[in-house]
Amino acid sequence: MALDATHAPAGLTQAVTRYFDALYYCDTDLLQRVFHPAASLFDADDGRIFADPISCYSDTILRRSPPASLNAPREDEVLFVDMLSDAAATVKVRVRIHNNRFSDHLMFAHDGSEWRIVAKLWHLDEVAADS
Repeated sequence: MALDATHAPAGLTQAVTRYFDALYYCDTDLLQRVFHPAASLFDADDGRIFADPISCYSDTILRRSPPASLNAPREDEVLFVDMLSDAAATVKVRVRIHNNRFSDHLMFAHDGSEWRIVAKLWHLDEVAADS
């Protein structure tokens, strides 16, 4: 069932906020909390499938300059929430990291206590002009 962000379960909304915060502050502790340890990230640009385990993505985030420390504009939004069941959802978000704007499909599963991202499919939408 497709929902807007205001009708999503509170715990799912909190997990999405945690994801946005992890990216803006380059907080790998938050990243590890929101992603399941077996999660993988995918991209299908340039006619090939790119896959990365969460551990590699966490290393990338750790090396990145936090947008917050550079006073970079924070642009993140939930575009839609699709509830597969009470314990599974896909959330489409748009997020800006420095000058890059991405669309992400985040696949969440509820483990009985909290929502965790089990897979992420992302696409670089555009490189924004300097602000």
